[in-house]
Amino acid sequence: MSSAVPSSPAPLPASQAAPLPPLSGRAGSVESSPVRDILALTARPEVISFAGGLPAPELLDAEGVAGAFAAVLRDSGAQALQYSTTEGEPLLRAALADRATARGLPTSAEDLLVTTGSQQALHLVATALLEPGDVVVVEDPCYLAALQVFAFTGARVVPVECDEDGIVPGALDEAVVRERPKLLYTVPTFQNPTGRTLPGARRAALAEIAARRGLWIVEDDPYGELRYEGERVPWIASCPGARDRTVLLGSFSKVLAPGLRLGWLRAPAALRRACAVVKQSTDLHTPTVTQLAAARYLADQDLDARVASVARVYGARRDAMLAGLPGALPAGSRWTRPEGGMFVWVRLPEGWDAGRVLPEVVRHDVAYVPGVPFFAGEGDRRTLRMCFVTQDEEVIGEGLRRLAAGFSAVEVSSSAGRAG
Repeated sequence: MSSAVPSSPAPLPASQAAPLPPLSGRAGSVESSPVRDILALTARPEVISFAGGLPAPELLDAEGVAGAFAAVLRDSGAQALQYSTTEGEPLLRAALADRATARGLPTSAEDLLVTTGSQQALHLVATALLEPGDVVVVEDPCYLAALQVFAFTGARVVPVECDEDGIVPGALDEAVVRERPKLLYTVPTFQNPTGRTLPGARRAALAEIAARRGLWIVEDDPYGELRYEGERVPWIASCPGARDRTVLLGSFSKVLAPGLRLGWLRAPAALRRACAVVKQSTDLHTPTVTQLAAARYLADQDLDARVASVARVYGARRDAMLAGLPGALPAGSRWTRPEGGMFVWVRLPEGWDAGRVLPEVVRHDVAYVPGVPFFAGEGDRRTLRMCFVTQDEEVIGEGLRRLAAGFSAVEVSSSAGRAG
């Protein structure tokens, strides 16, 4: 006795199909990075972009990195292609600990967790520490991608008053009493986007406030080795009172190669273990072969000497940009003079709106990033960020000439130039 084979149901017309469940509230509430959006819009090769924070491609040590990968695959290929521990490869953690210790912060390999870029490190810390509704205090303005991370956690972000030297300690103390935040996030050295550096006395003051008020500090340091003048300022993490409550984030992106996507965090044991659990649920571990190649590079190459060489080039590029800004910007503009890092922060005169002027500037084949997205509160529409490390002095000069032409094409009294 045969049985009939059931036929497949006819597909529903699209008009009758039930709608899919919506995206999560987190995904719908966080906007795309304006920096990434501008980079996509200015991808034409003729555009000179001061918008991104990209290291100079010609200064990346492709040969040295290739040699490190080749040596690892030749000498320990089976290990390099295998899974690793969540905390990171012991060889790399030991090398990173030695570098931190040499810079005045006694560190062991066990203090560190290797991450897939320092952006992931920030995400791990925020996920491990923050509940929806928790308060985070930040610099004003603040690193844009940090604001995205905190938005994803559902935290409430409160900006703290800053001046040309960074966070004002008294304002931070008042904000902590008023808002009862769980953590302070700061980029104290060559800050993104302003380029400013927090003086040592203020770092000590922040550490004292954190100890007295009960506050975590997340100290993000991707640019600290790129110093062109002045003396190094010790990490907040090395200040008395901060050592049991400071998370220090580091990265190879600006000093070796961003494509390696290698970062790390140094944190007290309980928080570090919590971050490891979060990382297990995210990507299990940072790629083994990349970690071992970085460790091999540190063993075979003199990274400090290479960074010093790159810093000399970047310092000359900073000087070229600073020298050309008076002729490129509207009269009455002001800007920072960073001692290192990658960025100059500009404030246009009263009546200008950097975001509304940008389309005209891009028509002149040059670009910058408007400053408003870097503010957690109400943004200053007159501000913009410019990166000076990606191009050489000649290209910087040409880009500033185009920038001058773009600004000249805008009448301040027009709707395109006036703040709305």
